[in-house]
Amino acid sequence: MRRLPLFFPLFLLLAVLAIPVGGNSGGIHPSDNPSAYGLKRKNIPGTSVALHVVECPELYTEGLDTLAKTRFWRTLVKTGKDTLIFYGFPSRNILSVRTADHWDSLSGEMKNCALDSLKERLASNDEKVSYMRGRNYFYNVKAVVPQINRAVQIFEEHQTDPFYAQAILLIESPGRLQKSTVGAYGPFQLMKSVGKQFGLKINSRIDERADLDKSALAATRLINRVCIPYANSLLARYNIAVCPTDLWYRLLVLHIYHAGAGNVSRALALIQPETGNMDIIKRLWHTSAGGFRNASQNYSQIAIATLLELDEHVNNLEKGYATMSYEE
Repeated sequence: MRRLPLFFPLFLLLAVLAIPVGGNSGGIHPSDNPSAYGLKRKNIPGTSVALHVVECPELYTEGLDTLAKTRFWRTLVKTGKDTLIFYGFPSRNILSVRTADHWDSLSGEMKNCALDSLKERLASNDEKVSYMRGRNYFYNVKAVVPQINRAVQIFEEHQTDPFYAQAILLIESPGRLQKSTVGAYGPFQLMKSVGKQFGLKINSRIDERADLDKSALAATRLINRVCIPYANSLLARYNIAVCPTDLWYRLLVLHIYHAGAGNVSRALALIQPETGNMDIIKRLWHTSAGGFRNASQNYSQIAIATLLELDEHVNNLEKGYATMSYEE
């Protein structure tokens, strides 16, 4: 996933002055209420493994699991790159799923005929037919479960909502170390300047962004001192009350983590939200402002899809329907 740079150093300076080191600006302290974040311990049958995951009932109570965009991204993250998913844009309604080999074997005329047939199934004249290859080679939910298990505990130990560890690991660099086109690296896809700012050693000999524990700690500082304070500040402009464990709020913080507070601020200025709910997030999916564009719009959509995939996988593990390789 392409990462957009955060807006430093002014945002960072103001945030550091405003937030105590290690503090939780959301007002929830795990030691006061260990389940306040929705963190659950899941015992895996036949093993001594206990998974720590954050449950998100709102994924279902808000009907997010039934949205066309969610179904599209869930299909994409489960499908191999040898498969093409044809869909209507921007609705993301899936129109057809075909193998890449079959599509490539068609003549130009036959491809045009197939596309014309799919156009008849579009929701409106404003939509167009598009397609993407499956991306299960990147979004490997099963492979990242051990990292999530470790990272959510680090976040909780440092008084940071472990939801963010779970969601970021699912989206950014799931189960592998990768460097983005803009230089973000490691499990939490931190930019070099951000990693250094929050205590990581990064030089020609070592890059601690690759270390799960150290990069997780840096991410807690970034989220506590920059992302959450700016989410609260932006929402205060519109007199919107904050509950830090509401899913819409958590997704807004994720948008700031990815796109930067300045870009999210520009997008909210176009939306002019009046109430704190999922409508803010859904409207961001269709809003372009500054650097807040397609990749940013997709970010919380992918978060929702991968969180649902994780929930399904963990439930299967808990019931003994799936297995995992894990070292305690």
